[in-house]
Amino acid sequence: MSHDIRLYALSTCIHCKNTKSYLDECGDAYECVFVDKLEGEERKRIIDEVKKLNPAVSFPTMVIDGEVIVGFNKDRINKALGK
Repeated sequence: MSHDIRLYALSTCIHCKNTKSYLDECGDAYECVFVDKLEGEERKRIIDEVKKLNPAVSFPTMVIDGEVIVGFNKDRINKALGK
C-alpha cells in the first residue's frame, strides 16, 4: 500500500535527519521539504502550512495519510504506516 507522506524538516536538525533515515529504511516514497533552505514567499507559504499542522512550528513535522506526527517517534510512524 502506498502512503501519502510529507516531511517538513530542517537540514541542520539531527531529529530531522533521523526521521528521514528511518523513512528511507521503511522504503515508502515521501516528499521532504527542507524549510530552512527555502526563501521569500515560498518559505512563508510553507511555514504557514506547518503552522496549521503544528502551531509550535517545531521540526520534524510530518504528515502520513493525513495524520500529523511531530518529532521523531518511530512508534507513531510505524502505526501510521500500518507496520
